[in-house]
Amino acid sequence: MAANEFGDVTVEIGEDHVATVEMHRPPSNFFDTTLIRNIADAYRWVDESNAGWAIVLCSEGKHFCAGADFHGASDAEPLDAQGASALYAEAVKMFSNQTPVVAALQGAAVGGGLGVACSADFRFATPESRLSANFARLGFHQGFGLSVTLPLIVGHQRSLDLLYTGRRLTGEEAHTMGLVDRLVAADELRAAAHAFALEIAQSAPLAVRSIRQTLRGQLPAAIREITRHEDAEQVRLRATADFAEGTAAYGERRPANFTAS
Repeated sequence: MAANEFGDVTVEIGEDHVATVEMHRPPSNFFDTTLIRNIADAYRWVDESNAGWAIVLCSEGKHFCAGADFHGASDAEPLDAQGASALYAEAVKMFSNQTPVVAALQGAAVGGGLGVACSADFRFATPESRLSANFARLGFHQGFGLSVTLPLIVGHQRSLDLLYTGRRLTGEEAHTMGLVDRLVAADELRAAAHAFALEIAQSAPLAVRSIRQTLRGQLPAAIREITRHEDAEQVRLRATADFAEGTAAYGERRPANFTAS
């Protein structure tokens, strides 16, 4: 077994050639530029190891990833008021990895956390999981490349539904929609994701990388381009009264009173 650490992200590569990349920011695993850089670095190490032929992306704690921390509830770096260009540059590196990724989604994958989940090739979840592209409920534009990845996964119309309403999906709803590839019991989630990653790892690794490049090789450039637009829209909308109201309402667990201003 090979192991390494990249800040609060650990990597273990088993003799079965399955690499486990785990985030350690419990309970909610809020992300920031550093966390995404650490994941990208872990992916690159797996790519270069020649020992990891499939990755399970998972996290310690109650939730897979609750996105950005708008309320200072964690030690995550606050989003830069001037934009998230540094964060998105690291996201492009995540999308540039060569090894297939299976994400194990316990608890919430919300906002940018859903973006992290959608960067993976496959998503496993539980009936208790909840997924949401809740940006519009915050008075915000979607980010982390979801403008590209979400339509590829669930289609254009369903993406409009999820992005316009910001509604929360249960694991069952997400599975029915195709946002989640496999639905398993909570106590089987990590093992099921590993078993599927092992199926991938039992195929010829050079062939799998070649196939992945054919089907997903366009994503890094597409993510680089779309996150520039997403970032600009997020900067613009963060200056609005609706964003202030949306984030306040979310933190206070109440309906927002938007004014289109």
